[in-house]
Amino acid sequence: MKKFLLILSFLIGISASAQDELKKDSVVVDTVRYWSVLGKNTLMINQAAFSNWVGGGANNVGWLAGANYNITYEKDKDLWENIIILGYGQNDTKGLGIRKTQDVINVSTNYGRKFSKSWYFSLGAGLQSQFAAGYEDGNNPDAKKISNFMAPGYVNIGMGITYRPNDDLTVTLRPTNARWTFVLDKDLQTAGSYGLKNDGDTSYCSLVFWEQPCTS
Repeated sequence: MKKFLLILSFLIGISASAQDELKKDSVVVDTVRYWSVLGKNTLMINQAAFSNWVGGGANNVGWLAGANYNITYEKDKDLWENIIILGYGQNDTKGLGIRKTQDVINVSTNYGRKFSKSWYFSLGAGLQSQFAAGYEDGNNPDAKKISNFMAPGYVNIGMGITYRPNDDLTVTLRPTNARWTFVLDKDLQTAGSYGLKNDGDTSYCSLVFWEQPCTS
């Protein structure tokens, strides 16, 4: 009886071990990553103080924040690239007040389908604008306002081809491209401002050599 139980226990142990090995062998681990994210965040703060300095100068303090990312998906014949560039900075100078030193919004996306080695048919879009109002006379808020968020704001949509021989070089050509210029600040919606045809227009469209205003 003891021998029977010992043999049975041994067989059960072999069976359980075989099942474990089968489970381990049947699991396929995908180690290939199709997404890549490259980028950096920036935050800089600077200060300058002058006291009885013969060369002159004004006390000031400034800051700058930004983000720059490239997010890419690549699998088989599909290529999808996304670029995000954001930046804003200000400087407070004694006697002048606060001025912005950088102001940028630049976001773009491009999808491509490979048709030959390193070549893709592509479709893409982009947005360019700024975060805050801009003024004449070195961004002096007491001066005339000349720009603002989405005033202007540029939206581009186009089709073309993309050449990507390696991860370090990407060139996109878009012979067919539509561009919308938006002016959403009412103070800047005047004829001639950023291509607007009439007072009160909020946008302007152009497609290659054909142009027409888009009003709403």
